Amino acid sequence: MGAAARVDYRRKSNGLVYMSVVYAVIILFAFVCLFPFYLVLLNSFQSNKVLNQEGYLLYIKAFSLDSYAYLMEGKQVYVSYGVTIFVTVVGTALATAITTMFAYVLAHKKVKYRNIMAFLTYIPMVMGTGLVGFYILVAQWLHLKDTLWALILPYLLNPFLVFVLVNFYRALPYELYESAYMDGADDILVFFRIILPVSIPGIATIILFYALTYWNDWWLAILFINHNELHPLQMMIRSLMSQINAAQYVSSGTLHVANVPSEGLKLATVCITIGPIVFLYPFVQKYFVKGLTLGSVKG
Repeated sequence: MGAAARVDYRRKSNGLVYMSVVYAVIILFAFVCLFPFYLVLLNSFQSNKVLNQEGYLLYIKAFSLDSYAYLMEGKQVYVSYGVTIFVTVVGTALATAITTMFAYVLAHKKVKYRNIMAFLTYIPMVMGTGLVGFYILVAQWLHLKDTLWALILPYLLNPFLVFVLVNFYRALPYELYESAYMDGADDILVFFRIILPVSIPGIATIILFYALTYWNDWWLAILFINHNELHPLQMMIRSLMSQINAAQYVSSGTLHVANVPSEGLKLATVCITIGPIVFLYPFVQKYFVKGLTLGSVKG
């Protein structure tokens, strides 16, 4: 074997070892991430007696659907599902529309005061707002208390996602704008007919972030929603856990647990509420990394 062949063989061997280590680390990381979900899903079908006596197991010792049956008996889970789906769909659509248009203004070279607007957008991202003033604004000035708009409007513009999309727009060739202007197109036509079609990866990224924000939110419901008919899923989970824990505390863990599959109910609720948003990710994951990284090195 010649020297060149030995060097080539050594490089291939080192590359094989490197890739083996990388895949092993990825597989281990995936296992660490997925194992808790496996435990929750598996033990949600476990009988409450086994959960109370032996805790979480790696296998189903006593299969039971009591937790799901108990959860589906009432109408609250269906009401909360409807509220969360409405808030997520409407909020994500409005937030995406506003964010894409506002980011386009900040990224366009012809906008005169774009740097000032960018600075004003950056301030809330690093400083936040006061809770008292925020509550007074939404509840008393805008009169949105106990309305679904109180769950939608506060999240319509995320400064971080605005800057993600600004970097994405700036990475696009400026010749796209110039060629459209030379053909007589105005800014509205350029944005909707040229920029949006080539910005799908970036837009898909912010859609995912907004959908996760609306789906997982419970903070706004605590502040502004008093009626159970308007509680989203995450608020329903919080209320359910609080009531179960309070009943267990008052009854010393005997009365309530005897009638309700408390531990299994918690797991079943998590599985039912997390399922739809988990299935959303595979449809946008091919755009996710590209949307985050494209334009990341360009200021």
